[in-house]
Amino acid sequence: FSGADLADGSCAHPTVPGKVSPLLPANHVTMTKGTGLVHTAPAHGMEDYSVASHHQLPTDCLVDEGGYFTEAAGPELKNKNVLEEGNEAVIKMLQAAGSLLKEEKYVHSYPYDWRTKKPMIIRASKQWFVNTADVKAAAQDALKKVKVIPTSAVNRMLEMLDRRTFWCISRQRCWGVP
Repeated sequence: FSGADLADGSCAHPTVPGKVSPLLPANHVTMTKGTGLVHTAPAHGMEDYSVASHHQLPTDCLVDEGGYFTEAAGPELKNKNVLEEGNEAVIKMLQAAGSLLKEEKYVHSYPYDWRTKKPMIIRASKQWFVNTADVKAAAQDALKKVKVIPTSAVNRMLEMLDRRTFWCISRQRCWGVP
């Protein structure tokens, strides 16, 4: 049957009794990319976040900055590493609930840190924003104090800074990230 036949349906949560999750259409799940019904983790990926935002779902993040389940994930998972003992704990929880249909190792594409060669977890993080006019003015003032050779390049750079409409200042990443 078509995925559209499932739209507006719901399913029971496999480990939380009484919790019901909506079945939502998502354009990023296709016949060639995805497995059919997939969970949505709004705090762990742009596509999931977009679907959740469209349907006004919360974007709770159950994983901390170190990659460990938080207290909100429940006592069975709290303080377990998501990519290590956390996976095993979830499998055991599904088995205990009678909700595990099949388990097998599956190799899929996953983001890796370019320095450590370890897998990364994509997760939502808190943002802070500043007045872009202040940032622009500070950047232009700082550039005027830099000795640039050839001097004509300063004017080009100042014009580029003046035309820039979006600014992203982040302290979320380690220094040296390309």
